[in-house]
This record gives sequence, structure tokens and C-alpha cells, in this order.
Amino acid sequence: MSEDRASVRIVDVFDAPRELVFAAWTEPERLKQWWGPGFFETVFAEVDLRPGGRYELLLEPGSMRLVGEFREVTPPRRLVYTWRWIEGVPDTRESLVTVEFREDGQRTEVVLVHDNFVGPGPVDMYDEGWRSGLSKLRAFLRAKETTDAERQ
Repeated sequence: MSEDRASVRIVDVFDAPRELVFAAWTEPERLKQWWGPGFFETVFAEVDLRPGGRYELLLEPGSMRLVGEFREVTPPRRLVYTWRWIEGVPDTRESLVTVEFREDGQRTEVVLVHDNFVGPGPVDMYDEGWRSGLSKLRAFLRAKETTDAERQ
């Protein structure tokens, strides 16, 4: 018997250039400033940004460790990577994340698809988690813009 596979799809727009949004998504020090839903904080980030390269993130509280492998890296346009929790989360099945960064002047449209969930339960949880995390990305990009403007 086959299991139904489900996915999360989110489209969001950020008031920041595509290169900056891509960097925030792929550079460890920037990732640690925003990654994760709600009150979670990313305390460790390691990224080997190349096809076949791996990444690892550690979120607190809860010592939740996330790992994956980049399947496609096309800076600053597209990322495809696997996603698997190895600590702190009961469901350790692998899923797939595809992120497209579309330039719109000084704004960036992000199209995120997180695929390969079994059943609808995880979809709701991941949809909420991604939306919360993207709100934190928006706040990080605003703070970065303010800091850069103050330096000029």
C-alpha cells in the first residue's frame, strides 16, 4: 500500500536584493541570525555550499539537529537540498526542500517547496514553521538594511 505524499508551498516577497537573501539562506553566520521557527535559535550552522555538499544546523531549545545534502546549488537563483532531523525530533524521514530566489528590482520573491511528507500532519507543522522562520528572515533583512544604512 502506498502512502500519500504531501508538500508545503510558500511564496513570499522580501524587500532586499536577491544576492542578500541568498546569502542569508546559505552563509552560516547569517543563518544563525534568523533560521528556525518561533522562539528557536540556531546555535550552530555549518554549510558546504556545493552539489553533494552537506549542511548541519543545531536548534535550541531541544537540541534539534538538522542535516542534509545539497542536490542543486545555483547562486543566487536556486537551492535544492535534502532535510532530515537526526536529533530532537521524532520523525527522522528525509524530505526535500527547493527554494527559488526570483529577482524583482531590489526585492526578492522566494518560492519554497518542502516535499515528501507522509500524510497531512507534518504539512501543517512545517507550513507554520516555515512561515514563522520567514518572518524572522524578514526581520533580519530589515535589521541588516538599517545597519548598512547607518554605516554609510
